[in-house]
Amino acid sequence: MVMGPSTLPRFRSGALMVALLAATGWPAQANDSAAELSIGGLQFVRTNDVAMQSEDLHIALDRISVRYQFANTTTKPVTLTVAFPLPDIDLSEAENVALPSSDPLNFVDFETKIDGSPVQLTIHQRAMVGSKDVTALLNQLKLPLLPIGGREMRMTDLPAATGTRLVDDGLLMPAGMSDNGRQQYAPGWVTKTSAVRQQVFPPTRTVVVEHQYRPSVGSSPDTILRSSLRHSSALAPEVERYRKEYCITDAFLAELDKRAGKSETNDAKLQERRISYILKTGANWAGPIRSFRLAIDPGNSDHLVSFCPGRLSASSTGNSLEYKASDFKPDADLKILMIGRF
Repeated sequence: MVMGPSTLPRFRSGALMVALLAATGWPAQANDSAAELSIGGLQFVRTNDVAMQSEDLHIALDRISVRYQFANTTTKPVTLTVAFPLPDIDLSEAENVALPSSDPLNFVDFETKIDGSPVQLTIHQRAMVGSKDVTALLNQLKLPLLPIGGREMRMTDLPAATGTRLVDDGLLMPAGMSDNGRQQYAPGWVTKTSAVRQQVFPPTRTVVVEHQYRPSVGSSPDTILRSSLRHSSALAPEVERYRKEYCITDAFLAELDKRAGKSETNDAKLQERRISYILKTGANWAGPIRSFRLAIDPGNSDHLVSFCPGRLSASSTGNSLEYKASDFKPDADLKILMIGRF
């Protein structure tokens, strides 16, 4: 059996690129666009014994940081499982997803501190094909569960017997033909990664937990919201999705049109950046979050930013966009769109 010569993985571009190419013939290469992964903060086992006094969330293109303050509301120590679930990586559909780090275990370079001191989370990783756990088989064959960075592999390096077994077991999937007409294959498993630790919350004392990581940032070398693109009937469903997911206003589009003009081409060289943050897991506490603050740093005051603030109240300062709420219970995740010259 002949494997294709390509290395693994390349990650698939998002729907925006597909729609633009199909509807407008827009001359962009697939590698120019990357889809973002949804990641959130730390998660804790649901409890009525620990209250979140405050959460301070800062989102920037190069770093997401969260500072939590917790209070044990009982008279005894409470031990909880702290988890940081990283997004699943579906290698069967992987071509252009944005991974911020080449570390196959900690691929977002996360760090955690408790009361100012760094702590280690134990990282667990496994590979699944449907409901079947194939971790042991991949380990037996000495193959990486997430083949990136130093663990990247070439399919042509696999022994023929290994390749045949992987295909038979559904771990390798057909992935088109090479230039010389040979069948190519790509991994067909899903890599699941999580990091956990046990954390003790002493009674009648505040515990400060700080967590930071590099976000998965979606990107496109143009924006579907430019006037000449968003008025295309073929792109109407995608434009409507943008309007709903990012709460795009007429004022936002008016400012975008002022900068982009009405040319068919992207003369202003505007690009998109997208960040998706899982916020709803912050509703795991004894009561709501007493004080919540969100700061979005677009990196440049000229960058346009749109997202759905829900019941957060704006209080912008400096180059950051700030939003606050008291007794906050998250009921939706954050999807942030930035448009500008990056």
